[in-house]
Formats: sequence, C-alpha cells, structure tokens
Amino acid sequence: MTIRYLDEENPLVTQPLSVQLYTVRDALSADLPGTLRRIADIGYTNVELFGYVDRAGELRDALDAAGLAAPSGHARLLDADEQGLDAILRASVTAGITTLIDPHIDEARWTSREDVEAIARELSALAPRAAEHGLTLGYHNHAFEFSNHIDGTSAYQVFADALSDDVVLELDTYWAKVGGDDPVAVLERLGDKVRFLHVKDGDGSHDDKKQVAVGDGIMPVREILAAAPDALHVVELDDHEGDVFQAVADSYTFLEGARA
Repeated sequence: MTIRYLDEENPLVTQPLSVQLYTVRDALSADLPGTLRRIADIGYTNVELFGYVDRAGELRDALDAAGLAAPSGHARLLDADEQGLDAILRASVTAGITTLIDPHIDEARWTSREDVEAIARELSALAPRAAEHGLTLGYHNHAFEFSNHIDGTSAYQVFADALSDDVVLELDTYWAKVGGDDPVAVLERLGDKVRFLHVKDGDGSHDDKKQVAVGDGIMPVREILAAAPDALHVVELDDHEGDVFQAVADSYTFLEGARA
C-alpha cells in the first residue's frame, strides 16, 4: 500500500484518518446508513470493517452513500475453512477492501517458537491467494503477543521476523503497551512493515471500559504518530464508559491537532 501526501515536509497533515467500526457496533446494528453518516460528519473519510462477509454489498452501498471508503477490514482467516476463506476474499473485494487483516489468532498458539513461526507460515501461505483478488494480508495484535516471551523476545517479534514480506502488520499500539512493550520502540524496530496503526488510549489496563478518547489517556500518541508517519491511523475503542460517538469525535479533533 502506498500513501501519497500533498505535504511532503509534514505527511501527517494530509494523512487520512480511519475508525474501526467495531467501536460503534451497537449503533451500526441499529442504523447502518445513519451511523456511517455520523462518522463522515465528524470528518473521517475511511473506516475499517468487521463482520462484513454476509453483508458486503449492503455495506459498500452505505459507504458510497456516506462518502466513505474501507481500505481495511477484519476477518478471521486462519479459523476459516476453504469455503469460508473464499467467502471472505470475495466479500472483501465487494466491500472495496484492499488490506484484509486477521484480527485474532488463539492465544494458546503464541507460547512456543514452533507455534508462532507456524502462524507466520500459515498467513504467509495465504498471501498469494489473496493477491489474486487484489488483496494484501495483514495481522492485528492484542496484548498477549507481547506479554508472551520466547527466549527473551516477545512472541510478536518472533512472528514478525518469520512473516513473509507480502504480509503487513496493523499494530494495536494500546495493546502493545498493555502487553508490556513500548509501542514507539516496536515501530522503530519494524519500520514500514507496519502499514496500519490502531490508535487508542486509556489507563493502560486490560479493562476495555477504561478506554477513552485518543489524547485523554496515558498513551504517547504524538510519539507514536511520529514513529509511523506512513501508516494509516485507525481510531478504535473496544469499549467506553461514556458516549462513544463523542469519544470518536474527540479522538478525531485531537489527532487532527496533533498532526497539524
């Protein structure tokens, strides 16, 4: 994925922002078109899809109507059988996705080098098939990939080292922090292998309810953005104690100011 900028001296100025629609899942279930319009009215031009396989056409129409694009989407690739994988690939194309990201691989598989490297091989083996559909594959982490260590190295780093060049990473910066690593240092190690960031904030705990608007928590957001200027920045709250749309709007305002 190549992102082109209007301002080469400060690429963050023109970098588009995205939001993972899981953040507004309840509203989305109740009113798909209206929820997407609210997202667009805040100022977002991109969204990241989840749970889209059985409604890809409907989503694509609603995205078009709201003036939104979905460059990325989440679907469980390694859990899918052959028929399910075909359905995921076809739905991704229908929805307009260009990067298909596996959002979760069972934590039990992240405890030994053999298992972690096997995960990397399995994802890498799917990349050519996805490419036939014009899709790039990626992986999104949680905390356990960082809290689990193999020979003194995080399981995530073992995974990244074993991954083929044609599979990209979406670093969830918050869960990297919760898992015990420094997201800025992770980004510096991995460089442009990381093509997407989940930018979220909170108190640094495992409690989803303690997640807050970007800029209102403990995360070093400005440093994170500076460490990955070419990545697409995706706002996400797994949960929130207040008005989630207000948090999404406040996140947008903070990130636009941080990138100015």
